[in-house]
Amino acid sequence: MNSPLRFNDALLITDRAFKPFHCVAWTLLEGNGELSITVVDESESRTLGHCKLSSSVYTDPVKLGQTLEQARADLSSKGANLAPWQMPE
Repeated sequence: MNSPLRFNDALLITDRAFKPFHCVAWTLLEGNGELSITVVDESESRTLGHCKLSSSVYTDPVKLGQTLEQARADLSSKGANLAPWQMPE
């Protein structure tokens, strides 16, 4: 996957990276294109992690994959049991 990612594709990839947990994503309409991501537990009552992705990260498959792998490692080190995942090709 070398071509730039579309916004919706980046959202789907990000959501799948944090299964079985839920991923909530948003961007401000008048913002700078930055995507805010919050990972919550299955009951959506506890936040497990949060990060922000610039458009230069979420449109680049390599950068997005690296960022998601790091975020998954951070959550795992805090005890979150994530499903296996790899960046789509």
